[in-house]
Amino acid sequence: MDWLEAVRSLREEGRPGVLATVVSVRGHAPREAGAKMVVAPDATWDSIGGGNLEAEVIDRARAMIAGGAGLPETLAFALTEHVANRHGRQCCGGEVQVLLEPLAVEPVVAIFGLGHVGYELARILSRLRLRLHLVDSRAAQLDPLRLADVTAGPAAVVVHHAPAPETVLRSLPAGAHVYIMTHDHAEDFLLCDAALHRGDLDVGLIGSAAKWARFRKRLLAEGHGGVERIRCPVGLPGIADKAPAAIAVSIAAELLGSLDRSSARSGNRTEDRLQPDGGG
Repeated sequence: MDWLEAVRSLREEGRPGVLATVVSVRGHAPREAGAKMVVAPDATWDSIGGGNLEAEVIDRARAMIAGGAGLPETLAFALTEHVANRHGRQCCGGEVQVLLEPLAVEPVVAIFGLGHVGYELARILSRLRLRLHLVDSRAAQLDPLRLADVTAGPAAVVVHHAPAPETVLRSLPAGAHVYIMTHDHAEDFLLCDAALHRGDLDVGLIGSAAKWARFRKRLLAEGHGGVERIRCPVGLPGIADKAPAAIAVSIAAELLGSLDRSSARSGNRTEDRLQPDGGG
């Protein structure tokens, strides 16, 4: 694939990358200004000229990815035999500047259960720049007319009619934010079980403290460790209003705080509060 397809693929997969562009050339160089390549932790696409120039750019791009860099950088290269290079000499005789731009990873959010709360949450989150998976075992909840207000927003919305919704959960990228709020407690439990088997998702479960106490006991009996990774109830503490829209606003606000703290590399945890047991 070319660099543009690579950017699109990384975005869809929720993977980080860096776009490298030759922004200026003086004298002779392997590629002209405007040449681009994409660098991911484990792959590259297209080329900005090969040799030491490209190898140095790949090294720096991967260091930026590993360090979570958010700002672009510019590197300058003199392509002469007099310059000491780590990856061999390039004797074209020119000078090249390369711009390295981190490719923002859009957050991935999955809502399991498009009942009253799930639908309101989807409406709010669809106004944000993220990838939003909507999952329900009931086809009627995913009717295009019902979701027209959701799919019209800037979020990239993916709709899943899934009689076995845990299969969708297993396909989500690591670090995805998962909200479990189906119409069926048995379905909720299966999703919690699948999420703990993965261990790399941010998971919120809608429901009361009593519901979570029952789920926690069963999950521990199933041999799961780290059950506290599942937050229940979800949303900001101290909000007593149980209307679906109010709960959805509270959950969305909690998520925005979590995303901000993730960018600062710190965790997110909320206090328990009472909630209705289901999203339907």
